[in-house]
Amino acid sequence: MSVSSRSAVAIHALTMLARWGDRSLTSAEIADSLASNPVLVRRILGSLRDAGLVSSAEGRNGGWLLVRPAREITLYDAYTAVEAGPILSRHPHPPSAECEVGRNMQGLLEVEFRDAERAMEERLGRTTIAHLVRQVLAGERELAQPNH
Repeated sequence: MSVSSRSAVAIHALTMLARWGDRSLTSAEIADSLASNPVLVRRILGSLRDAGLVSSAEGRNGGWLLVRPAREITLYDAYTAVEAGPILSRHPHPPSAECEVGRNMQGLLEVEFRDAERAMEERLGRTTIAHLVRQVLAGERELAQPNH
């Protein structure tokens, strides 16, 4: 598969920004949550900014903010902001036309892979960043309740 960890980092960053939507967050704060490098986080945030999902401000009170409401940002939006190309890798070069499998496989896989990619797009398009924030908060409430 061609999917990298950029999607997970992007979704994590967007969820952080949505969770603390009343204030901007620095890339270092987001990197701390990810247990990652702020430089990597800034690269991902730059891609999210280019996609119109976040904005940044320089200076002492600077940081990153969501541009759109979290309920309008889907996981698929985050995915497309940071990933390039198809989800499933195709043949790196055309297979042999001399072989019955080779001459048919590219066309067969293209149909299967395209269907799988559409299914992923549809599924990720159903979940919003706001939904993830609600799940995070519900999980935290559950952790805070004393055991009976």
